Amino acid sequence: MKNKRHLLSVTLAVAYLLTVTLPVRSQDIAQIAKSDPLIITGAVGTANTFYHSSLGAGYATPFSSSFYASMNISVYGFSMPFSVYYATNGNFSYNYPHFSFNASPTYKNWTLHLGLRSMTFSNYVMTMPFNGVGLEYNANKLRVGGFYGTLQKAINDDPENPSARTPQYQRIGWGGKVGYGSSNTYVDLYFLRAEDKLSSLYDVWQRSLPAQEDMVVGVKSRISLGSWLSFQANAAATVFSDDITSDTLKVEQLMRWDKIFTARYSSLARFAGDMSLNFGFNGFSGSLTYKLIQPQYKSLGVSYISNNMHSLGLSASTTLFKVLSLYGSFSGQADNLSKQQELTTKGFVYNAGLGFNLGQGLSFSAGYSGYRQMQDDGTIAVVDSIRVDRIMHNFYASPSFSFGGDISHSIAPTFSYTVNKDLNTYTNADGSTDVKTLAAGLGYNLGLSDAGLNIAANYSRQQSIGYGTEYSTDAVSLGASRSFLEDESLDAGIDFSLALNNVANQGRDMSYGANLSLSYVLKEVHMFSFTAGYNRFNNINFLDAVDASEYEYYRGYDLTCSLNYNYTFSLLEIKRKAEAEESQSKAEKYTLK
Repeated sequence: MKNKRHLLSVTLAVAYLLTVTLPVRSQDIAQIAKSDPLIITGAVGTANTFYHSSLGAGYATPFSSSFYASMNISVYGFSMPFSVYYATNGNFSYNYPHFSFNASPTYKNWTLHLGLRSMTFSNYVMTMPFNGVGLEYNANKLRVGGFYGTLQKAINDDPENPSARTPQYQRIGWGGKVGYGSSNTYVDLYFLRAEDKLSSLYDVWQRSLPAQEDMVVGVKSRISLGSWLSFQANAAATVFSDDITSDTLKVEQLMRWDKIFTARYSSLARFAGDMSLNFGFNGFSGSLTYKLIQPQYKSLGVSYISNNMHSLGLSASTTLFKVLSLYGSFSGQADNLSKQQELTTKGFVYNAGLGFNLGQGLSFSAGYSGYRQMQDDGTIAVVDSIRVDRIMHNFYASPSFSFGGDISHSIAPTFSYTVNKDLNTYTNADGSTDVKTLAAGLGYNLGLSDAGLNIAANYSRQQSIGYGTEYSTDAVSLGASRSFLEDESLDAGIDFSLALNNVANQGRDMSYGANLSLSYVLKEVHMFSFTAGYNRFNNINFLDAVDASEYEYYRGYDLTCSLNYNYTFSLLEIKRKAEAEESQSKAEKYTLK
């Protein structure tokens, strides 16, 4: 017992020292006492692959092998993973928890963020994580939060290094949010202040990369009128400077705000937002949405956001007789709100569909989707020879039928037809740039539950016509999988496939292959797996050949085999005893395995 206690004390001490210097996952403080004190688990294994091609060894190494090991130390729910990897090609890596502390412990309604964490803000204000400290309070209806930290690390390589990375400033940010209400009716306010640190880059980099700063405020709100109507809005306004070294504006109305944000000649103010009106009654629901993002809108807390555009959309859906679902939507989008782009692009997306579910394993779905893209004048007039004006139509249908008990069957045919039409009569006078694609398929599955056997067969055909050529593909596959032994620890699978491709007036090629897979689990910790694949391909051209030298005939094959092994283990477990035993003395509160 003394040795066990000594081992327990030493292990917990080491684990504690590691915990305070290594990254850990989020943890609820109230749950720490309910977690196991120490769990050490891991895995070791190897993967070995043999590859041979009739085309030679230029595509892949004939034989490759790798070895790996991993271990995870869990202390009261905090996890610290370690791993090592080695491959016969000389590739070696060792991963361990870096020296930082990343956690989000919670206590009742409070959450403390430490290290590299993230908080929920408006998508127009901040979406990236921060590395610092944050605090959130979430009660029944009241929500309050704030943070301070680094939004972006500096990249400050030697400017004289030919392989220097693209530089970037260290970006510091702080912000907060406050909200009140339920999920039906609420209002949330957001604030962000971010700035690039000039001192984080060499002077030579600063001359080619101006530092930026911004201040963003946002609001999200929802108002519900009963259960049939609601209105949502999400908006943000930003004031930013693309160069914080530019001269300040000597305007009295602006200078009074210098302690919050300094207005400069490089400063701009921009707006972004969206709103939606949602309604629903008697099984019918719909939504009307509008979005506008002004040109050059940016937030230093958002990695990327499309701007200089607006869009309008409408969607609706309903269910009839409890078995028929109908839906449809339409939206339009246009850019160049600033009227400063060379060209203006407009687009429309629309779709409609239905779905039947008649029970007894019978269902059916069908629909249509379309897209229209156009270009108009901007700062220059559009030239007909390069004008983009296309429309796409897609029709699809997919019925399915399944029946049976111990012997089950399922049949699923599919059909789709797509037309991508060029409406520019200058570039498509003869219709040669139109593309039409017809695809159809049939799938069948057979399941024998008593034998643990599953069989699947599939056939598909696709035919495309466009740009003066015709292309078609026919593909067939057949596969089976089965479990063996009483505990179903042995799984085996095999499949065969055949594909025939044909390009009109150019030739045909055919490929076929087979794959085999075996896996076996021994005592739940040892896993052996073996896979083998053979693929053969032929390019056959039956053009009018004058002699054998003009007859193009090519064939080749690939062979791949892989043998893998994985062993999982539990090195040490110090667990809590059952709740019924928690009244015992502290010395007897834990079991050691």
